[in-house]
Amino acid sequence: MTDYLLAIDQGTTSSRAILFDRDGASVASAQREFPQHFPHDGWVEHDPEAIWESVLTTCREVIERAGIGLDAIIGVGITNQRETTLLWDRKTGEPLHNAIVWQDRRTADACQALRDSGHLETVQARTGLLIDPYFSATKLAWLLDHVEDARERAERGELAFGTVDTFLIWRLTGGRVHATDATNASRTALFNIHEQRWDPVLLELFDIPASLLPEVKDSSDDFGVIDPEWLGGELPIAGVAGDQQAALVGQACFSPGMGKSTYGTGCFMIVNTGDSAETSRNRLLTTVAYRLNGRPTYAMEGSIFVAGATVQWLRDGLQLFESAAETEALARQTRAGHSVYLVPAFTGLGAPHWDPKARGAIFGLTRDTGIAEIVAAGLQAVCYQTRDLQVCMSDDMAAAPATLRVDGGMVANSWVMQFLADMLGVEVDRPTVLETTALGAAYLAGLRLGWYRDLDEIAELWQCERRFTPQMPEEERERLYRGWLEAVERVRSDR
Repeated sequence: MTDYLLAIDQGTTSSRAILFDRDGASVASAQREFPQHFPHDGWVEHDPEAIWESVLTTCREVIERAGIGLDAIIGVGITNQRETTLLWDRKTGEPLHNAIVWQDRRTADACQALRDSGHLETVQARTGLLIDPYFSATKLAWLLDHVEDARERAERGELAFGTVDTFLIWRLTGGRVHATDATNASRTALFNIHEQRWDPVLLELFDIPASLLPEVKDSSDDFGVIDPEWLGGELPIAGVAGDQQAALVGQACFSPGMGKSTYGTGCFMIVNTGDSAETSRNRLLTTVAYRLNGRPTYAMEGSIFVAGATVQWLRDGLQLFESAAETEALARQTRAGHSVYLVPAFTGLGAPHWDPKARGAIFGLTRDTGIAEIVAAGLQAVCYQTRDLQVCMSDDMAAAPATLRVDGGMVANSWVMQFLADMLGVEVDRPTVLETTALGAAYLAGLRLGWYRDLDEIAELWQCERRFTPQMPEEERERLYRGWLEAVERVRSDR
């Protein structure tokens, strides 16, 4: 009988469950979208129960679709939207408030106050992060200060905090395990990435009671057993990583200098830096890539808040097309070098600008601008933003990766991938398995459960489906990029 690993991929707009075989091939999958809530300008929330129901439903669906018994599944890996912050009752498991999503900017003023007070250097030195609403610390502080009795109950040890992985582990194990992994912990701005522990100085700075915090484990570790009531039997949870780090594992970027870029709701470019937690001069982030056997591997990361979410907005907000699959044909209708730029700063600008008050705009409209040009501009914005990150990484690391491995829903669009290769001036490799985030979670679980000997064995499974090579003349590339930089400058809140 063939055995499988079950990967839970809990994302920003949907949850997926995918079954992988030993070769890393997807044999069945299920996906469910869930509602996004925008209570105020710049606020983004999720209903934790909607997250939970979507995960439970997709897990049950994928097992049914595969037509297998639970005994054919050797274990479970979990990957998740990072930084999104939840607070719940330790006894009942009931959330006290909607989850505050990583995109949420409600704590922008609080972050500015911390920066003005001179705390940026302390936070960056300990966490590798900047002070920004993106990270969990100020979100958690907001919940404690704005939910009735939350701070008092937290001080009494009645509440639990977690990112989405922690919440799911808690629910799946019936409240028996309160844990996270080092990659997710490294995104909270409360975790010392050098000492690999929750940092008391940061807990005091953000006014966070230590009793709220989960245990921090390796990315390939024992995270407990799923309670039989959920799937009809027990399954070990053996691998956990934040979505971008899981994609790095799924792309087999295990050597220093190897990098990948994931195009989901946002876009995240990560380059493996090995044992060295390098500090960026260009406001990029230092983060834990994965931790195995107690030993962390580090990475440098550039975070773009809006990538695939631009396509979603063009579809649902402007109603320019019915399906994201239509965007490639629309983009191909545009003339080369058109002058339309769409800056998707819907929730501010991420790296390297870190401007939470910037807002989106479209520039360069003319009388002959139509749906195709606006759609193409939205797709190209993702490539321009990746170029922003490449420029910073080239300066920080002496050289950015000569080849970039890509994954996520947007990379199925070959027009976008060719423009990406043209804009970066490097080869872009699209893997055979595009769901590398879920695959990385499965690999981490497989390592723990003995399916894979080591990372070298996993690396041998990676396969390239198509390589995109640069074709655009350098003069045209630089002209288009200069236009992008001018457009970004015009949406900056501090200009």
